[in-house]
Amino acid sequence: MGKILFLGFTFILLLLQSCNGKIEGNNSENKLVEKGTENRISDLSIYNLPSKWTNQDGKTVTMVDLKGKVLVLVMIYTSCKSACPRLVADMRNIESRLPENIKKNVTLVLVSIDPTVDTPERLKTFSIENKMEGNQWVFLRSTEENTREFSAVLAVNYKKISPMDFSHSNIISVFNAEGELAFQQEGLGVNSDETIKKINEEAEKLN
Repeated sequence: MGKILFLGFTFILLLLQSCNGKIEGNNSENKLVEKGTENRISDLSIYNLPSKWTNQDGKTVTMVDLKGKVLVLVMIYTSCKSACPRLVADMRNIESRLPENIKKNVTLVLVSIDPTVDTPERLKTFSIENKMEGNQWVFLRSTEENTREFSAVLAVNYKKISPMDFSHSNIISVFNAEGELAFQQEGLGVNSDETIKKINEEAEKLN
């Protein structure tokens, strides 16, 4: 399953690159132009995505703003009463098991699949309620279009099944500091040893 998800991620991200017109070819290298400077980013990096997001503090960010740390990322919605609380607990468990010298190199990101309900104010309240208030925690929401695009990149499927409920994949993704997918954990309440091992491996490179 992990290989299938990784191949899907690779194909979709390359397809999005060719469609959004943000990447300029230069022989075998690609460049992302940001704020007047040229920063080389891997073809497979989520930092190539141009979509804009709003965090729990109401600030506008892009994926490239998260560059430089290992990302542990999951897609949820705050009104969820079934799977999402378990995913949130899994994220908190992962964070609690990271060595202190590693935590400074890791950002834990929760992306909403319900941007209509999950306003920045709601995300802020949710972060406080779940004791996820440190700088290492980032909550994001965007337009429906951007959210769908991002979920496709992660191979996360979701569907609205009632006015307040969604069915969705239960996947926690690990990205290295360059924004490349390094590992995916699928399921609820599963053993996170391999996930933590991969996070530690990638974060150690930044020490």
